[in-house]
Amino acid sequence: MKRTFLLTAMSLSGLVFFTSCSKHEKEKEEKIKFLVTSPLQQDTTITKEYVSQIRSIQHIEVRALEKGYLQKIFVDEGQQIKEGQVMFQIMPLLYQAELKKAEAEAKFVNIEYQNTKKLADGNVVSPNELALSQAKLEKAKAEVALAQTHLGFTTIRAPFSGIMDHFQARLGSLVDEGDLLTTLSDNSKMWVYYNVPEAEYLSYKQHAQASDRPMQVQLRMANNEVFDQPGVVQTIEADFNNETGNIAFRATFPNPKGLLRNGETGSVLMTVPMKHALIIPQKATFEVLEKKFVYVVDSKNRVHQTEITVGAEMPDLFIVSGGLKPGDKIMLEGIRKVKDGDKIRFDYQDPKQVIAHLKVYSE
Repeated sequence: MKRTFLLTAMSLSGLVFFTSCSKHEKEKEEKIKFLVTSPLQQDTTITKEYVSQIRSIQHIEVRALEKGYLQKIFVDEGQQIKEGQVMFQIMPLLYQAELKKAEAEAKFVNIEYQNTKKLADGNVVSPNELALSQAKLEKAKAEVALAQTHLGFTTIRAPFSGIMDHFQARLGSLVDEGDLLTTLSDNSKMWVYYNVPEAEYLSYKQHAQASDRPMQVQLRMANNEVFDQPGVVQTIEADFNNETGNIAFRATFPNPKGLLRNGETGSVLMTVPMKHALIIPQKATFEVLEKKFVYVVDSKNRVHQTEITVGAEMPDLFIVSGGLKPGDKIMLEGIRKVKDGDKIRFDYQDPKQVIAHLKVYSE
């Protein structure tokens, strides 16, 4: 009897203790209040990054114009070349001999012509014979000019100022007409090519029509530093690529220090306007299997895990292109302290005030 009474008393005591603890925990949870805000809808601009290819404003192959031995090289690899500077000399002896032969033939034909002219003036020969002699003289002069041209082709000069690439033929090599000797690049300005999706192209064109000035862009180089000269978008290709849905843009960058070279890669940073963008703080989101989510608070103050689509990223902010509406309430803090379906108490903070004082931090 006493034993039964003791067990009953201990059970009642435990139940009272458990009820007291549960009530205490419930009261503690009810005291926790979370911070909630909404997406901010407004027009804004974002900086989009596009992979790009960097090309010299002029980049040509320097080739042999005549066949022969490469007799002299007057320049060196990587050297800055001035327009008109002699670069290569192909052995000219054969072409010099051809020129002398053509000049001698022209001299002989000229003497014949002068004699025929005197006879024609004295009506000894017919005017047709004089015309034939004159035609021979003109042909001989043309042969001289052709030989001079061939001889001139043995001296290869720079068509413009630029920087020279490595040699494709060495001193003493036998080169044929059209053989590659080197390449020459004018790096005073650089053309940077990049591809833009159709939607962003339309936004760019609408913005460009509203502005009289061409759009400026920046270039992030391979070392992750931004090039110190801004570029200007000057050319857009005529057609879209049907496979990718992109269209090629070309921006021109001044290159006064010669830092950029033909063939480099980088990323063009272009400012793109966005109308009625939905902006949320990055810290209001979390990831599950590489997908981004927020907690949306419903009318009964219960939270629901909601997947969102991020259209663009800004410092500390995401622009949401899907999953949220302007009036939705989302948890700003404490997202790791709740689970889907929990009922919460919260304080609401205006999104403009949230973004104005925003700092991303780990909870």
